[in-house]
Amino acid sequence: SQPNGGPPSSPGPPQSGGKVGGSYKAENERLFSEFLELCTHLTEEHPEVIPFLSGRHQKASPDFLASAELRNVLSRCLSRVRMRRNKVYVYINELCTVLKAHTLRRKLPLASAPPVATSPSPPQPPASPQSPASPVAGSSRPPSGSKRQIRYLENLLRVYMGEIRRLQERELDLAELDSEDSTYLQESRLKRKMMRIFERLCQLKQCSSLTGRVIEQRIQYRGTRYPEVNRRIERFINRPEAFPDYTDILKVIQKASARHSLGLARRQMESMAQDAFREVGNRLQERRHLDLVYNFGSHLTDQYRPGTDPALMDPELAKRLRKNRTVALTRLDNVISHYAQLQDESEEEERGRKRAAR
Repeated sequence: SQPNGGPPSSPGPPQSGGKVGGSYKAENERLFSEFLELCTHLTEEHPEVIPFLSGRHQKASPDFLASAELRNVLSRCLSRVRMRRNKVYVYINELCTVLKAHTLRRKLPLASAPPVATSPSPPQPPASPQSPASPVAGSSRPPSGSKRQIRYLENLLRVYMGEIRRLQERELDLAELDSEDSTYLQESRLKRKMMRIFERLCQLKQCSSLTGRVIEQRIQYRGTRYPEVNRRIERFINRPEAFPDYTDILKVIQKASARHSLGLARRQMESMAQDAFREVGNRLQERRHLDLVYNFGSHLTDQYRPGTDPALMDPELAKRLRKNRTVALTRLDNVISHYAQLQDESEEEERGRKRAAR
């Protein structure tokens, strides 16, 4: 077992964590230094960004710094910054968010509970007068502080919920649409804060933060006859907030072919990427649509009932709506095919320019 004071020394975890953890640690350090070096040149107008990112990295837990999850996040952010340099701050923010979720500071209060439970110190009798003989009573000592935190956060959620209801009831005029502090944006910020508070509550209560929403359900992909490609695409599309484009899918297939020596031809990989892009895009869109249907709304629309839909009483209206849906899906498929072809052609032109430059 490792002592808690061991995070600063890097040689410790590989011994007890195994060969895989050690190799990930070295690879993660290399990827992070490459990411820092690339972002340093792209953020010269804001020199405070890189030290902030380095600070987040230093505060992250050693287990996470040696994990495959961080390796995947780093490689994704690095490849995307190389492709879209004008969105460097988006990917820096993504990496900062992941590192912040695995900081030592946030996990220490939960990890410090077991050591306190083993010590039969004098403060224990007054802390557990209800059940002195229970072996779990030792774990009720830290919640004396965390119960206060839980009550505070639950009250904060109620306050934010009341403020969101107030914002939803306000009228939004046209002049406010261009405002950076419109009621819609205020409501969005409050909802993001509520999500962070909810995640913190789940940590304090030591329970899962999954809510059962459709968006949290895992998508299985079996679209090709290569299990290695299917596994990589499935891992990629089930990442949080993932909505890949054609280039992302193509790179995943190329990496799978190189890693597992599949020997796929370039045209074959491009054809597979187009099919996978279409199928994955449709399934992700369907999942988001269902999640929106189940969760969209406010207390102002609680009185709505599906039976009051005018299309149920008007067959002509229902027929026209079905026809419009068919037209919309056809046009969407044409747009996806068009831009997939454009991306393919632009990538081919880029490779031709590079060959000519060489």
